[in-house]
Amino acid sequence: MSQALSASFRRLALSNLLAQLAEQLSLAAVPIVAVLLLKAGPGEIGFLAAIQSLPFLLLSMPLGLLADRTSRTRLMAWAEALRALALLLLLALILSGHVSITALAVIGFLAAVGTVAFSVAAPSLVPALVQVDGLAQANGRLELARSAAFAAGPALAGALIAWTGASAAFVLSGMLSVAAVLCLRGIREPVRAAMPARHPLLELQDGARWVWQSDLLRPIVYCSIAWNISWFMLQAAYVPYAINELGLDASGVGVTLACYGVGMIVGALLAPRVVGWLPFGQAILLGPYCSVLASFTMAMTLFWPHGWLAALSYFLFGAGPIIWTITSTTLRQTVTPRAMIGRVTSINIVVSTGARPLGAALGGVLGVNFPASVSLWCVVLGFCLQALFIGASKVRTLKRLPDPLPD
Repeated sequence: MSQALSASFRRLALSNLLAQLAEQLSLAAVPIVAVLLLKAGPGEIGFLAAIQSLPFLLLSMPLGLLADRTSRTRLMAWAEALRALALLLLLALILSGHVSITALAVIGFLAAVGTVAFSVAAPSLVPALVQVDGLAQANGRLELARSAAFAAGPALAGALIAWTGASAAFVLSGMLSVAAVLCLRGIREPVRAAMPARHPLLELQDGARWVWQSDLLRPIVYCSIAWNISWFMLQAAYVPYAINELGLDASGVGVTLACYGVGMIVGALLAPRVVGWLPFGQAILLGPYCSVLASFTMAMTLFWPHGWLAALSYFLFGAGPIIWTITSTTLRQTVTPRAMIGRVTSINIVVSTGARPLGAALGGVLGVNFPASVSLWCVVLGFCLQALFIGASKVRTLKRLPDPLPD
């Protein structure tokens, strides 16, 4: 049942929405600017994408440690302010005619720090602002904001650049970041007891050990790794397959990909009800099983090459896994000591992010050396594997959320 959430959480949710919109606007605008102003090709765009993803690998654990040691709202505010300053610098470079691929890469890296800080600190802060029976609802609010930004940000960036020029998207993105910082200032974060000083590596080792020894958290990590490898295998194969085999044009490909964002919004809206209807373990399994169904739906285009089947597949990939994200985050917040949530969250981010280039590379190798059918059936196999990891675990036996651990 829906319940009233605290004013501090509502400010966190609004700040998260503003920060996510700022991220998606800048992520979409940077490659467009690179192509339009600098005549960048696939190599340069790939370089920019790689640099923008590096903060997730390099900074998730250090920021997770800081989230467990310092004020989480202050950490998010400083990181978001860094994004705003980076976007202001990029705007100055564009207006002065000194923008370059290197500058776009460096500023993209700095801007992504804000995203990493929110990804680590916000889930760590939620249990301090929300009662345990409201965690799923609260996490659903945060994921709904991310889904809406994912769906609207790229389209808004493209429209702004087309209508008013390259600078407008970065002006709006910077304004959204500043607004996110201002929202964070009103959050009343509970004071935590000071923790004894220890070496950072020992702190991170504690987080990794907690995940590895937990019968509930370990299979979630395995499932996340397999899901991300399979997903990025599909991403590497889909666009050439859609154009060459399904006969879709650029607009048709865009529509099918947009169905992913629509599915995310629908799934985020349904998640609290799903958690209320089903035993908690079954609600978690819904995402991985829905991914299997989605992958089979995509494979069916080998026999019935219709764009609507591909669109349905992407919708299912958005709707099911977002419920997985909400429920698995809620479980992680419940079975992890609050003083350790930042580190445990960062470990999940690092292993998931690290699996993405592996999946993209596998998809590329398969696409070059084998027919599209082989790639799609390998994707199906990968998603079946991720469902097996979680379906065979203790997670599926949960009737309800475990009692939360004390600080």
